[in-house]
Amino acid sequence: MTFSIVARSDDGESWGVAVASKFLAVGSAVPAAVARVGAVATQAEANVAWKFLALAHLDDGATAEVAMTRLVEEDDKRDHRQAGIVDSEGNAATHTGSECFDWAGGVTGPGYAIQGNILVGPEVVEAMELSWQGSAGRPIERRLLEALRAGDEAGGDKRGRQSAALLVVREDAGYGAGDDVAVDLRVDDHAAPVGELARLLDLNDLYLTASTEDEKVAVTPELDAEISRLVQAQGHPDLRSWVGSENYEMRVAEDGSWIDERVLAILRGAK
Repeated sequence: MTFSIVARSDDGESWGVAVASKFLAVGSAVPAAVARVGAVATQAEANVAWKFLALAHLDDGATAEVAMTRLVEEDDKRDHRQAGIVDSEGNAATHTGSECFDWAGGVTGPGYAIQGNILVGPEVVEAMELSWQGSAGRPIERRLLEALRAGDEAGGDKRGRQSAALLVVREDAGYGAGDDVAVDLRVDDHAAPVGELARLLDLNDLYLTASTEDEKVAVTPELDAEISRLVQAQGHPDLRSWVGSENYEMRVAEDGSWIDERVLAILRGAK
């Protein structure tokens, strides 16, 4: 019912899962990840307990292959299950039970496991692998999304499209550095879920990730005066009030010393 990619970033700092399916809210069932531990996708006749069991095995020091072996050995419906695991070191494992509906299969490589079932054919997994291998150096969330898109464009789930999800974890990457969840996006029911997931990832970057140094614009006295005029024209007493209203806290300095270039462009365009 599903095709997915589980991966670790090349720098060893992030882990994630991207998944799509002709299945309602696939993101609620398939992906799980913990920073510095690993990531897992469980699908086909999914045993959702595998997510937590796999991560527990990894946290106890098991490799991806050992964790997968334990999951399979302990499940009497193993032949109906499919899963992919990547551990903290980038070791990968995939399992496709003999009773998974055709086409079903998977591949692994350094830092990734790709698998799918009820697919139009092996070309889906092949396209995903080529995409992942050809995108080294890009942020993991973009690489995962592009691999998912490649699988979708190759035909994906032969029953059609319905939902997609993207989960990425990295230490202190969450909102305000309060947790490790860098990206947690789900498209639960949509005619073009992978495309919608891409739109949401762009919004996630704007609202829920911090500005890079290159994106920061120093607020000079002249720019400060301009910003004050613009926010007051929108009914706000100061920049802090406008930022709080528009949810741009991650992209403006608390002391007002810099503002993100995209946020500044949005503010200027709203006048």
